Amino acid sequence: MGEIRLERVEKWFDDVQVIKGVDIDIAEGEFVVFVGPSGCGKSTLLRMIAGLEDTSRGTIWLDGKDVTPLPPSGRQLSMVFQSYALYPHMSVRENLGFGLKTSGVAKATIHEKVQQVAQVLELQEYLDRRPKALSGGQRQRVAIGRAIVREPKGFLFDEPLSNLDAALRVQMRFEIAKLHNTLGTTMIYVTHDQVEAMTLADRIVVLKDGLVMQTGSPADLYKRPDNLFVAQFIGSPKMNILPCKVSDNSYQLPRARFGEYHGPAAAIEHLGIRAEHISVVQNGEGQCDGEIEVIEYLGADTIVLIDCGRVGQVSVRLPGECDLRPGDVIGLAFDPAHTLFFDDTGSAVVNYTGTAVSN
Repeated sequence: MGEIRLERVEKWFDDVQVIKGVDIDIAEGEFVVFVGPSGCGKSTLLRMIAGLEDTSRGTIWLDGKDVTPLPPSGRQLSMVFQSYALYPHMSVRENLGFGLKTSGVAKATIHEKVQQVAQVLELQEYLDRRPKALSGGQRQRVAIGRAIVREPKGFLFDEPLSNLDAALRVQMRFEIAKLHNTLGTTMIYVTHDQVEAMTLADRIVVLKDGLVMQTGSPADLYKRPDNLFVAQFIGSPKMNILPCKVSDNSYQLPRARFGEYHGPAAAIEHLGIRAEHISVVQNGEGQCDGEIEVIEYLGADTIVLIDCGRVGQVSVRLPGECDLRPGDVIGLAFDPAHTLFFDDTGSAVVNYTGTAVSN
């Protein structure tokens, strides 16, 4: 149980529409991440699913039942917020079992369920501590445990890691992924961090201005973005988007050499290519030349930022260290198998092989 479907869902605040007719199908046991920039409507959409915000128009279904008019308590969903929202005067044990206690569940049952959840989240040794004696990661695990103990049909996470430092965020991503594998329960997770989205999701829903820009697996969105927004939002560094014109079976960048193009005639205006699909070659041997501006050494790889004049700035990912220096003039060769093209509306049109990209 835990299939969730949104059908033409809209949200209005007075005369302002913030969710604009969203359709999403979430399968039982699926881990779906809503991602997008601040103000795109992802948290509002999650709160509508939870019942914390009214739905202006459309229908929200849970296991085939219309739950749109139901209050949060009638939806059998548990929500984990950005703030831990733990009771400071209660122990971890009491925090975990509080929701069951207020529902009139027997003490023996509460004890059993709390012990089970504490074991899953490795909180056994902290059960008698109060929240102030816990680290940020431990507090977040208690907040998640409080949701688990209710055995809901689905979990809703609203940016749960944003208050943690970088190291704890990585650890908690692992904990949440492991938890999903253990429980197999439907999870919807909201974040503005596309790295969290890429590492956690079975499917990602990319939102912008209250609209769904694209839905798909992390690999689909990374390799086959439907539009310029998704191409540049998903991936770090973001995809290189360069001005481009197509003629017959070739494309040309401004004041640069030609490359091959095999696809349908269209109003092509942009070429897209990931940093790892560009090779450094001798000056004059690639699609364009440029002068190195900045080199970012990241350990496992190096990001090189190149000023290519009218073509624009291009980022290149190289494995490990490199012997390049700022000021060097180099040539850049694009891998034709990973070159994407976008039309004058910003929609992806065709890749190098001529395979149409769905829009």
